Amino acid sequence: MGTAPRGPGGRRRTAGRRGRLRHVQRLGLTSPPRPGEPPAGRWYGPDTLTLAPPPGAPRLLPPRRLTTMADRVTVIGWDGSPLTRAATAALSAATLVAGAAHHLELPEVPERAERIRLGSVDLAARRIAGHRGSAVVLADGDPGFFGVVRTLRAREHGLEVEVVPAVSSVATAFARAGMPWDDAQVVVAHPRTLRRAVNVIRAHHKVAVLTSPGAGPAELALLLEGVHRTFVICEELGTVRERVTVLTSDKTADHTWRDPNVVIAVGGGPETTANGAWFAGRRPAQPEGVRGWALPASAYGAAPDGAGECGEGESPGLRAAQLARLGPRTGDLVWDIGCGGGALAVEAARFGAAVLAVDSDPGACERTAAAARDFQVGVQVVRGTAPHVLERLPEPDVVRIGGGGVRVAVAVADRRPERIVTHASNRDEAEALGAALTENGYTVECALLQSVELDTSDWAERERSVVFLLSAVRSDLAP
Repeated sequence: MGTAPRGPGGRRRTAGRRGRLRHVQRLGLTSPPRPGEPPAGRWYGPDTLTLAPPPGAPRLLPPRRLTTMADRVTVIGWDGSPLTRAATAALSAATLVAGAAHHLELPEVPERAERIRLGSVDLAARRIAGHRGSAVVLADGDPGFFGVVRTLRAREHGLEVEVVPAVSSVATAFARAGMPWDDAQVVVAHPRTLRRAVNVIRAHHKVAVLTSPGAGPAELALLLEGVHRTFVICEELGTVRERVTVLTSDKTADHTWRDPNVVIAVGGGPETTANGAWFAGRRPAQPEGVRGWALPASAYGAAPDGAGECGEGESPGLRAAQLARLGPRTGDLVWDIGCGGGALAVEAARFGAAVLAVDSDPGACERTAAAARDFQVGVQVVRGTAPHVLERLPEPDVVRIGGGGVRVAVAVADRRPERIVTHASNRDEAEALGAALTENGYTVECALLQSVELDTSDWAERERSVVFLLSAVRSDLAP
């Protein structure tokens, strides 16, 4: 009986394992030296691994461990079409295959291979890392796009990943719908991220949602109460049970949907044109020639003489400070209470947040809706008087209070947003607002803002504004 073959470095090769060696710690590699020249660094020769640095070179840390290529896993994307030659070859050599039930039923999966139902990818990765053989993971669509590749590549698993891609389920869904998708937002909805996914649908015209059990089409529709979208629901793409359904969101909750599915939500503003586009995904738009933030109120429809403004709340300087403290972002829901001409609501929406603009004045509501159309952003306008109207609104992340005093501040604090900003025209009012927010579990800061507008023709003072800015952070989130 002969001696088992040995690989580089004299290590004995084990059956079922490839003979090449790899370092978990990355090595800097250079070309082999020319005859008569000292080596310039570490390099791989045909049969030799040179680890000694050249004279005078800085000392490099030794590798942590040497392992064989059994720690490599091949990830195969599956979109319902016949497997490629590379995918078939990888499966034929596999001694372990992980995937969903419909993946493990594919005829190309070897009968002799160990099979793992893919629930927790972390658990599967640990099994793969301990397996001595060839491992394959099957996943729907493109496994590198919100897929298993990221988890398998995590440092704690020590796996090298080779990917055989397929068409992503998002691309397939848009193909079934016959729609372009370079202007679409793509989000993943789990029970813990469901509300944020809904906020993206509120804010953007076209959104693809990769759903999960407990965060599917019905749950999306229920949280969109009062907001109408068209849903294209693509169930079990690539299988013989594939089904594509088009419904309005208010009808979606009446049905039971099969997993897995992709939801395309469309509506809520003008569609972005792709002419001249150079990046994917819709971004908050702005009219041609407009640049910057904290624009004057006239940019949002107020008359040149100031008609249509709403006190200090429309001051560009105060608005900039309020937005800086709120930090609206994609996935947030912003309440703008006392929206006035809609300047802050529109600018928050331009950051990618979903916005509910509230005002009791019908003229203010009309101006806000018009400004949102001009800037091509999604703002939902709600006419009503705070605090009563707030009871039927969905949970906010951050809130700007443009008026209403202590009663409104307390009602907002009861809904526990992360941040609240408001303002006061005098110190007594500021102290009362600050005390109310502090008593309701917020850490409050106050700043006196003064701005002076000058006429540059003669540098004379044109207008002076003095206001107390209060910003509050929920105490469990405050630094």
